[in-house]
Amino acid sequence: MDGRDHIAYFTMEIGLTEAMPTYAGGLGILAGDTVRSAADLGIPMVVVTLLHRKGYFTQKLDATGWQREEDVVWPVAELLQEMQPRCAIEIEGRPVQVRAWKYEVKGAGGYIVPVYFLDTDLSENAEPDRSITDHLYGGDPHYRLCQEIVLGMGGVRMLRALGYMAIKRFHMNEGHAALLTLELAYELSKQAWDLAYEQMQHTVRPELMQMVKPKCIFTTHTSVPAGHDKFPLELVHQVNTGYGDAFAELERGFCPENELNMTYLALENSHYINGVAKRHGKVTQQMFSKYEIHSITNGVHAATWATPPIAQLFDERIPGWREDNSSLRYALNIPKRDIWKAHRQVKEQLLALVNSRSAGGFEPDLFTIGFARRAAVYKRAELLFWDTGKLQEIARKFGPIQILYAGKAHPRDTAGKEVIRRIHEVKEKLKGAIKLVYLENYSIDMAKLMTAGVDLWLNTPMPPLEASGTSGMKAAVNGVPSFSILDGWWEEGCIEGVTGWAIGNDHNGGPENRDTRPEDADALYNKLEMVILPMFCNESDRYAEVMRHAIALNASFFNTERMVSQYVTKAYFK
Repeated sequence: MDGRDHIAYFTMEIGLTEAMPTYAGGLGILAGDTVRSAADLGIPMVVVTLLHRKGYFTQKLDATGWQREEDVVWPVAELLQEMQPRCAIEIEGRPVQVRAWKYEVKGAGGYIVPVYFLDTDLSENAEPDRSITDHLYGGDPHYRLCQEIVLGMGGVRMLRALGYMAIKRFHMNEGHAALLTLELAYELSKQAWDLAYEQMQHTVRPELMQMVKPKCIFTTHTSVPAGHDKFPLELVHQVNTGYGDAFAELERGFCPENELNMTYLALENSHYINGVAKRHGKVTQQMFSKYEIHSITNGVHAATWATPPIAQLFDERIPGWREDNSSLRYALNIPKRDIWKAHRQVKEQLLALVNSRSAGGFEPDLFTIGFARRAAVYKRAELLFWDTGKLQEIARKFGPIQILYAGKAHPRDTAGKEVIRRIHEVKEKLKGAIKLVYLENYSIDMAKLMTAGVDLWLNTPMPPLEASGTSGMKAAVNGVPSFSILDGWWEEGCIEGVTGWAIGNDHNGGPENRDTRPEDADALYNKLEMVILPMFCNESDRYAEVMRHAIALNASFFNTERMVSQYVTKAYFK
């Protein structure tokens, strides 16, 4: 095996199963869905990620709604296969040994894609180095840089140790793995040095970086500046000692303003660059006008996210849908009463979970809104509660409303934690007409139940900061309509009143523009009161028609089967 036709997919996080907390949110879940579809399609792919022995974190909310974090303990050796080959990198002058653990993702036809989790917790390593791969997105910039050295440099070296000597393309899922571009150039410099038999220091010249470029693909997922990793050059020189001065003459190119910008490093050295929705591609093009930015809109793995009652319905009515997601368009032939029945089954399961974890007293006959996102300020989770009086007035008009929230804030994001706390506080104001529960520790299994069991999926980001968003796609697979700001994927997926509903108008401005919350909140309340609730309460047949179209028009397209196929034709084998 030399990997000549393989795609090496590098990702800092990946969500494969509830039992393995190696993901933080949408980026990792997308990675897992991507790999599943690659296996379904028989794409020769090998995946590199980090082990994260202590996970992202377990979220605990205290009585005031304040988030606390606890380490996650999971049985690595029971779930993964330890591989024998080792590789070594150098950090702060110390040799660091890296090992890999393998997990196999089997596709619908039996094809297997291996996922290798890199781990530095080895007895031969110095104590500080043993914990490098412990926490996902943990620690300070020093810790993060060490992790990205393990992922980028160590990942390439581990693939070589495992026998993948001639990878066709390296796909960077975000900039965390961008150091792989330097490692590939360093490999070429060593080869040139060996051939010349010159007793001189390895030097990486621009022509070697140009040889790397055709091998690399870069997908960026963020429109938020804080989402692009940057490290002071002084810290880089202190930590990344494995290359010596090999890249000294190239540092000006990828280290503007005396900092290593991982996004620029990936952009400069990739032959194909893409955003994750049409709008995000345009926004990214404006951010990085020097580069040609394409777009491939994200998707979800339909067979993973369809809950059992919905999957059974598809099995009966659309045979072969797991292998051909586009055939979900035939959902238009499924009787609406059958969609309602399957949805009701999932809703009852969800509300049983909610009531077991809270004193919410949720009831299956009541209209239920769901919102689950990373708790970051730009997601604007509180927009629904902009005017609690108006929200209560709507509930009195149509009957009690149930609202279900979930999502974690990054441990260092105090503002995000405040969002959760304020939502917890508003619950007291809404007592009577509106039931509100914030479920702690949002996870894969909870997401599957929540996106399928609510009646309406809400999304209220500040445009244009939503790169794509995939939770609404999961909802669509299960026939749950979205009610969202026209940003990310929803700009493509929204057919007003057919697949769901838009909140307000299309905003083309950025975060520096005026505060749009008042008008967005008014638009939200108006459509909820005048369109959505009257349809749900009085015209259930019409509401079921929207549910049916969410499957037929959105789930049939916004899936990773279509997404991976586009990567194949546009980037992988072009």
